[in-house]
Amino acid sequence: MEFLERVIFASDAELLALWGVGFLMVAGFATMMERRRMKRARIDRVGWVPWFSLFFVSVIIGGGLLALALPGMMQG
Repeated sequence: MEFLERVIFASDAELLALWGVGFLMVAGFATMMERRRMKRARIDRVGWVPWFSLFFVSVIIGGGLLALALPGMMQG
């Protein structure tokens, strides 16, 4: 319950950091799925999800959010 209470009453910098970490987790998932797609057994079953694009956009957004949150978290 303490974690939930800290999330509910978190500062703006902490919320930005949480969103940034979430986007980086999405990027990690997209990386795993892209690797899985590249090592597929049947070459004709390509798939339709642009995993690399999702990875790239998620890394840019997640890194930007963490960069914005860092000064606020350093101040306290």
